[in-house]
Amino acid sequence: MSPDGLDLTALDAFLRRHVDGYRGGVTAELVSGGRSNLTYRVTDGEHVWILRRPPLGALTPSAHDMGREYRVVAALAGSGVPVAPAVALADDAVLGVPFALTGFVDGIVVRSEDDLAALDDAGVRATAFSLVDTLAALHAVDVTTGPPAELGRPAGYLRRQVERWYGQWQRVATRELPDVDTLHGLLEATCPAESDHAVVHGDFRIDNAILDRDDPTVVRALVDWEMATLGDPLADLALHVVYGDPVFAPVLAGAAASTSPRMPGADELVERYAASSGREPRDWAFHRGLAYLKVAVIAEGIHARHLRGDTRGDGFATVGEATAPLAAAGVLAACG
Repeated sequence: MSPDGLDLTALDAFLRRHVDGYRGGVTAELVSGGRSNLTYRVTDGEHVWILRRPPLGALTPSAHDMGREYRVVAALAGSGVPVAPAVALADDAVLGVPFALTGFVDGIVVRSEDDLAALDDAGVRATAFSLVDTLAALHAVDVTTGPPAELGRPAGYLRRQVERWYGQWQRVATRELPDVDTLHGLLEATCPAESDHAVVHGDFRIDNAILDRDDPTVVRALVDWEMATLGDPLADLALHVVYGDPVFAPVLAGAAASTSPRMPGADELVERYAASSGREPRDWAFHRGLAYLKVAVIAEGIHARHLRGDTRGDGFATVGEATAPLAAAGVLAACG
């Protein structure tokens, strides 16, 4: 029986054509109900892959980009940044939507405070700092040549981000929130003309990393690259810091690992990144404000899909509670 969102008969035919070594008899199970994309563990009994497809229901423009996710993972192969092996990319002719297939990477994913409980305080801090070092390594990838150079248009990135996320808000909003309009105005007025550029993950937080089972300070793979592009690396750092704000917790049904008081504070994370990357956080009020706008819009989009009945799994009922506090926090951040 096919899980919701997959057609195993169609997937079997695709795997036979495009995946070397596939032996037939594919089965799949939903791994994540998709606060963004849907993630499935796919196996033929001998091999294991991860399949990612967009969520069910209507999609917002430029979001849930499977082609982008696949191209980034393929481009980073051999770069020293830990990623899953790229296997295959399908257009919407197979399942009705595009999907990306990667190799399975064994390890642990730390999503909640309960997951953090397996680590002592020193282990939590070491793991958090290792993640920041991995982010700095991503931002050090040469984007002047080879496949990474083809991942986006870095010129004008920040201005496009401001307008893109405000445009997304206008598409997904389920209520009026004046703080969103205020935040957009502040970001428009303070947006830097140009900035550094690097490969930007676009959704960097602890639960988008697969960690080694025996040593969680070792990052086995970064995942969820759907919003990756070439842009300002400080956008990634600011987003990572905002994910640590307690107002984000309802997006992950509360008790999120990223918002745990056991995690290093924002100032410590920024200091570690500066030391590891050699990059100082310029225009920091702007970057934090933009990160809050982005997360507020993401939360509202998830909330809208939940109201339509397009989410799968548990933990979506509280997501809408985060939107207003995130927008308000963004106004304060953008004001410096």
